[in-house]
Amino acid sequence: MTQVAKKLASTVAASIILALGVGLVGCSGEAEPEATVERAPFLIDQDFADPDVVHGDDGYVAFATENQGANVQFATSTDLVTWDVSTDDALPVLPAWASAGRTWAPDVSERADGSFVMYFSAEHADSGRQCIGSATSDSLTGPYVAVGAEPMICPLEEGGAIDPAAFVDDDGSRFLLWKNDGNCCELDTWIQIAPVSADGTQLAGPATRLVMQTEAWEGHLVEAPVLVERDGTYVLLYSANDYGSEDYAIGAATSPSLLGPYEKLPDPVLSTSSADDLYIGPGGQDVVSTPDGDVLVFHGWDDLFIYRGIAALPLDWEGAMPSVRLSTTD
Repeated sequence: MTQVAKKLASTVAASIILALGVGLVGCSGEAEPEATVERAPFLIDQDFADPDVVHGDDGYVAFATENQGANVQFATSTDLVTWDVSTDDALPVLPAWASAGRTWAPDVSERADGSFVMYFSAEHADSGRQCIGSATSDSLTGPYVAVGAEPMICPLEEGGAIDPAAFVDDDGSRFLLWKNDGNCCELDTWIQIAPVSADGTQLAGPATRLVMQTEAWEGHLVEAPVLVERDGTYVLLYSANDYGSEDYAIGAATSPSLLGPYEKLPDPVLSTSSADDLYIGPGGQDVVSTPDGDVLVFHGWDDLFIYRGIAALPLDWEGAMPSVRLSTTD
């Protein structure tokens, strides 16, 4: 087991042991009362939803949906296990088109010149829908300054747009994925992709629809795309179902071509049940490449469904097929 995997595995080991202790027989020979299900501890034990993790010069930086007055939260770590949540705001000033209070699911990536571009979804003031904007900074942790007087992506006829995710192909060409927010208004939800300009701040071509909700476990939506390439195959990870419930889960689809067609895996890669109830409603995921292998970073609910904390597990590959490792002994 790699060093990163060992550190991540140790965060769930105690919870697995406690879970196995449910229903043990006491000294009297009578069964003990059934214990409450123990959850794996969060790495960031506060509201820090929709994490996006970037490897920088000094370690890792995680960005997240707004909370406690910050439009975009961020936290830093040297090992993906111990995190320091900043009191600063990575996007302190929203663009003129955006209303405060609904700044979701930021995505940050490095540009060719060493600066950074952030994508974020915020409420479009004129329509009340969510739309996507871009912002730039010379520093990974910001502050980021919004680009343009209008949103970068704002398909109001499709319900708006949320959950931006950058992808850079092997030849250096840049793309952006997102989800049209159709579930806001009884429309289908599609994960879509489009090329963007070299500086990452403008669309450079039409969008292509990749996948929509089709499987029973997905409920009425798909969202939160993350695209990676493995062994010549494009692997799309996404979240689906109701984010506010234990039915939220992470799925995957694969394609030999960037623009599809994509074939979905029949079952989730990670769900409440496949995680043995250690995590509730896992989703909003990101894939982080480390010297010791890939890591899946995601959020899950606390027991009372008050906040979404951050967790991480080793992500293994068999060719282009992803699997999440819960075992502490592999």
